[in-house]
Amino acid sequence: MTQIAAIGNLSVDVIAEQPPRPGGTVFFSALTLARLRAPARVTVSCAGRDRPLFQALEELSHPPGWHESEHTTAFRFRYTRTGRRVMRVVAVGASWSPQDAVEAVGDAEWVHVGALLRTDFRPATLEALAAGRRLLIDGQGLVRTARTGPLRRDRRVGGVLRFATILKLDSEDAELLVGGADPEKLTALNVPEVLLTLGARGSAVITPSRIDSVPAHEIDDVRDPTGAGDTFSAAYLVARVAGAAPLEAARSSSATVAEFLSRR
Repeated sequence: MTQIAAIGNLSVDVIAEQPPRPGGTVFFSALTLARLRAPARVTVSCAGRDRPLFQALEELSHPPGWHESEHTTAFRFRYTRTGRRVMRVVAVGASWSPQDAVEAVGDAEWVHVGALLRTDFRPATLEALAAGRRLLIDGQGLVRTARTGPLRRDRRVGGVLRFATILKLDSEDAELLVGGADPEKLTALNVPEVLLTLGARGSAVITPSRIDSVPAHEIDDVRDPTGAGDTFSAAYLVARVAGAAPLEAARSSSATVAEFLSRR
């Protein structure tokens, strides 16, 4: 039985005036799972014409399965001097049907759901994935509306949080959902485990019984943190599946992110 699966839409990312490059939660998750030598089942989605951009996935020891769609999600963004990311949605990718999603993850016990926009995984699809499985859901995709133009976020996520065993949020996601990046407030979400990533300020793990802060590893001159949160999530899932407690898993994930950013 495969213990871990990762599923999601790939994205074409244009950062400042640089050439288009591969991106998306599931892209960075796949790279991280391979780097950590985790036996995982990965399925990605993009338009066939964009597949050459993601050649790095084909070169992994266990290449992902491909789910072709009409459009590839695309973003254009830049980072401000304070590290804030300003984004535009250029194109909206496909929605995963319950049947396609369930077939993609197979018999995996844990699933990293790499949502980029709200329509990637609709409630019925998340419900189907959660049947007999534990989901790590990236909250960024839940709060982002699926419209082209300046990225819009809102808190209208409905009841989908009940499908999450682990919910990963950044400070902006937390601000929308509970009014701030205060770990105490996040307990109100009633998710068994919440991962709050705070960039250079580290991260926090919130469970019903405790809140733990994890400092970030010090790295000089991080100009492009794109993918760091996705790397954190995938590494956390690998550690949890291996038997690590939430705090231990978050510490391990922080080290993996530091390596990722240093290599970049």
